[in-house]
Amino acid sequence: MPDPSVIPETRPGNDPLTVSHSVVVDMVRLAALEVPGVLKVSRGGRLPWLSGSPVRARVADGCVSVRVWVVARPGHALPPLAEQVRQAVGATVVRLLGLELGEVTVVVDGVGGWGK
Repeated sequence: MPDPSVIPETRPGNDPLTVSHSVVVDMVRLAALEVPGVLKVSRGGRLPWLSGSPVRARVADGCVSVRVWVVARPGHALPPLAEQVRQAVGATVVRLLGLELGEVTVVVDGVGGWGK
């Protein structure tokens, strides 16, 4: 039975590449954090750690699908921010990880940093 913690990818003309699930999650988190207006990659609320991981990645039919929860900085328009995060995460999955992109869902789960 295949190890569910790794995402295999075979690229034409190259040796097979195996990327661990934790690498995908870390790269998604870093890509989202690089977008101006993202305060943190986290679930909002008072006890966000009880809600689970703020990044979820899964592979189905050879495509990586990602869901990422972010907290926005005050003063940033949320729809364009979510689109920028979606584009940054998608580009990271395709370009840096060499994996095929299924879908990217961005959840803006709060606005924080007031007074910071």
